[in-house]
Amino acid sequence: MHLRNIRLWQHDHIFGQDKEQAGERRTIIVTVITFVMMVAEILSGIIFGSMALLADGLHMASHATALGINSFTYIYARRHSSDKGFNFGTGKVNTLGGFTGAILLGFFALFMVWESAKRMFAPVGIALNQAILVAVIGLVVNMVSVFILDTRNKGYHPHEHARDGDNSHHYSHDHNLQSAYLHVLADALTSVLAIVALLSAKYFGLIWMDPLMGIIGGIMVFRWSLRLLRTTSHVLLDKNGPEEIKQRIRERIEVDGDSKIFDLHLWSVGPNIYGAIVSVVACNPLEPEQYKKLIPGNLGLVHISVEVSKCKEGAGRVL
Repeated sequence: MHLRNIRLWQHDHIFGQDKEQAGERRTIIVTVITFVMMVAEILSGIIFGSMALLADGLHMASHATALGINSFTYIYARRHSSDKGFNFGTGKVNTLGGFTGAILLGFFALFMVWESAKRMFAPVGIALNQAILVAVIGLVVNMVSVFILDTRNKGYHPHEHARDGDNSHHYSHDHNLQSAYLHVLADALTSVLAIVALLSAKYFGLIWMDPLMGIIGGIMVFRWSLRLLRTTSHVLLDKNGPEEIKQRIRERIEVDGDSKIFDLHLWSVGPNIYGAIVSVVACNPLEPEQYKKLIPGNLGLVHISVEVSKCKEGAGRVL
């Protein structure tokens, strides 16, 4: 039989990546805010001769760079969404952005710990009033950025299980957005610790509190980066998707008692979207399309392949 309308069976692999993602605009806004604050601090440090201001400005520059990468990732994924060179679209570019951001976050944290440790043994003079002012302004800016990027304010519920007929619940984070969020949260944390340390130094003479808080903050930020690295690397290496989704697939396919899944691959192809290969054996098998229709449509599955095997004669019922 000659199939003239083969396009009826074909589909693209864009999976919505051509549309602006929920976190894209927010990340760009925060990137601009961070960049403006960075320029202001560096110029103020140069004009007023304050090393504290200049150092904080350079620290802000490192985060502006990371946030710039996060913003670029969103734009790149959207503009290249129809590139057929990507087997399953550009969804994993999002995760790659998160992975890169996590590495940078880890390096910044280690550098913070290293510099703080050196100052424990070789204290340097601190322009306390200027440093406190900068830390307070930085905290206000960072808290605004945290609020803009906070997924809890935008209706994301990454740990809730999807329900039939409800597509508003997701199984995973937007890793790129999470990376940007952790960068501004790290900045906010360091600002809080800096304010505590600087006030202690100013009113109680506890100069050593400044490097101590730097070490504590660096360790906490490094732990955040490790957590994000673990999550994003699992996606990039095609580690099995959420067990909840696999269980839902098994429940629906095996409901008749005759069909059994003997091989199931589930992996992430983008934020909250998955691909699946389902291998079924049955004594009275259905057509692959019939098995596909049994799978709930609200699990985030955008690419499903089903292969069906008939049990051998005399093998009896599939157990």
